[in-house]
Amino acid sequence: MLSTGNDIVSLNAVNKTRTKQSVFYSKVLSHTEKKLFDKTEFKNMPFENFVWLLWSVKESVYKYLQRIMPDLLFSPIKFTVNDVQIPVRYKVTTFDTTQTEGLGFNNMTVLKGSATYGSDTLYSSSIMSDELILSVVNHKENFENVGWGVKLIEKNDPDYQSAAVREFLIKKLNILFGTDDLAICKNPH
Repeated sequence: MLSTGNDIVSLNAVNKTRTKQSVFYSKVLSHTEKKLFDKTEFKNMPFENFVWLLWSVKESVYKYLQRIMPDLLFSPIKFTVNDVQIPVRYKVTTFDTTQTEGLGFNNMTVLKGSATYGSDTLYSSSIMSDELILSVVNHKENFENVGWGVKLIEKNDPDYQSAAVREFLIKKLNILFGTDDLAICKNPH
């Protein structure tokens, strides 16, 4: 099955104080994942960003697998991030526009990793900026044909955001496939 999973976390919308509290992050991170943060590569990353990075990867894995296993429930602690690789001289991405997109991540500095759920292992690529974390997972480490995009949405109403994201996606898919009759339907699961 061809699939991908993605997630975006708005760092401006998270409660940073609550995120740093053990009662919160222990529901997201396993003890082993907490030890990942102690690696030298993470010395410049705020702990709350690390927590939301792993959340984003886990949510992406869930979205990928939920298409295959419709009864799958999201419980972050049941998904394991095995590894996160931070490139040498890593800098947080800066978005200069209200919309950015690409095909693959070859020309970007991304955090790469892997995560498992049961016997399934998926690979992740994540972009981190001061405002957001975008994660995409794939069944293989190659993301060269994975399209992605981020667009600023003016309102924070979930229904409005959902409609705006679908419109953004439909426009891109119509161009890609040379048609104008595509539709997005929500899976009942």
